[in-house]
Amino acid sequence: MLTRANVPGKISITNVSKHYGSFHALKQINLEIPAGSVTVIIGPSGSGKSTLLRTINHLEGIDQGLITIDDDYIGYRRKGDKLYVLKENAILKQRAQVGYVFQSFNLFPHMTALENVAEAPIAHRKLSRHAAKTQALALLEQVGLAHKAHAWSRHLSGGQQQRVAIARALALRPKVLLFDEPTSALDPELVGEVLTVIEQLARSGKTLVIVTHEIAFARKIADQVVFMVEGEIVEQGPVEQVLDNPQHSRTRHFLANVL
Repeated sequence: MLTRANVPGKISITNVSKHYGSFHALKQINLEIPAGSVTVIIGPSGSGKSTLLRTINHLEGIDQGLITIDDDYIGYRRKGDKLYVLKENAILKQRAQVGYVFQSFNLFPHMTALENVAEAPIAHRKLSRHAAKTQALALLEQVGLAHKAHAWSRHLSGGQQQRVAIARALALRPKVLLFDEPTSALDPELVGEVLTVIEQLARSGKTLVIVTHEIAFARKIADQVVFMVEGEIVEQGPVEQVLDNPQHSRTRHFLANVL
């Protein structure tokens, strides 16, 4: 039986900085995310939460620092004391180990739910078409949507589309799952069905990193909470520390306005 001591998916972020022109989006970020844990990142809009998430799978490059997953450099290879940027094909191969769930679903509208979930394993030549569709159906069942397998994605509700997106992120059997405000584009009555699926994944032993404004949900599932302001980590620690007994005034002020 796998335990957190031997499951894959440990993320190390060391001295990471990111600029957009003169704007300093991330400032010397240091964060350790144990394998099999659930890390929730909170903070006001524009604090760098989504940017940090996108650097983990190299959707955004970094200007300084290192990011590793299970000690493998993301986006780079090391030779001696130097790091060299990987070619795009190599980065895509790394990215297959990191599932990403976007705010806006990003499903292919001309495909059914089943085809959306089966596409990546086929494209990456991980599975035959038949095996990929068999796995896709099992993943749709896992997120409660086996009965919608042959529905066009554009005909699904927002909550259903996001659950298909989660199934799609699982299709390459990633080490890590990243969620970028997965409920922010949903009507309030649809939020619960998506959070239920994420909660089930949180209990599965997979490494999850979740950017969200759902503080009650963070309290329920997080192993650690990270609070960011203006590109910096201001406070981090277990739920009972950051959410129940925050030490920094910025954290207290933010929580007072969202709880």
